[in-house]
Amino acid sequence: MPKSYQGHTPRKRFGQNFLVDEQVISQITTAVNPQKNDTIVEIGPGLGAITEELVAQCDNVSLVELDRDLAAKLQARFTPEQAQVYAEDALKFDFNRITEAEHELRIIGNLPYNISTPLLFHIFSYNHHVKDMFFMLQKELVDRITAPHNCKQYGRLSVISQYHCDTEYLFTVPPHAFNPQPKVQSAIIKLSPKPLSSLPAIEPAHFSLVVSKAFNQRRKTLRNALKGVLDDGQIADANVNPKLRAENLSVDDFVRLSEQYDPQRNADQETD
Repeated sequence: MPKSYQGHTPRKRFGQNFLVDEQVISQITTAVNPQKNDTIVEIGPGLGAITEELVAQCDNVSLVELDRDLAAKLQARFTPEQAQVYAEDALKFDFNRITEAEHELRIIGNLPYNISTPLLFHIFSYNHHVKDMFFMLQKELVDRITAPHNCKQYGRLSVISQYHCDTEYLFTVPPHAFNPQPKVQSAIIKLSPKPLSSLPAIEPAHFSLVVSKAFNQRRKTLRNALKGVLDDGQIADANVNPKLRAENLSVDDFVRLSEQYDPQRNADQETD
């Protein structure tokens, strides 16, 4: 059983590893550079190590914490004027509840590694209200998010993330910066949502389907991996070589492929 820290025993099912290194806390705060009028949301604040720095510099801080014991500690530590605490699951949280017309959200979080990917995809759906995001993630995940095409780390997470955001690997965080220490390296990533006006007008479900199918069998050529989704003609019309593999395609290539997907055409072919 993990040892108690500041009167709280870390819960493995919540993926709790508390950041305790003051230098790393300072690095994160410096990277975020919170301003007095920012609207900041911190996901998984834990015992409030970073929160302490945020409330000292920003007037509008909200905390989303699933662990009700920790949420109670946070409510006891910070006044409602300092931080609004939501004892809720970030995977289901409606971030529209916090948005203000004048200020976009800035989201910060030490995300539980076991739910990082679905949580990121959930947050991306609110990108039109978000200025930037700073997340502590497993280093391997940050490597995948920021990976360029034509490398083995490049995959579905890379494409979806880079479609929605500009990504920046900030710095690595060693295990000894946490209590308890995780078994893996961590890293801080900055995600800056792209303006909606700059994004191609695609159907999100079609884009997700094409990307997922292409990487589900990543060692196969697109001709085989996308069988039943796109035929050679549609792939060629997207100006993509069907003999390539998914990892060889840029985000723009996947956008063009998704534009070729026609659910009705697929349904007609299945009934022939």
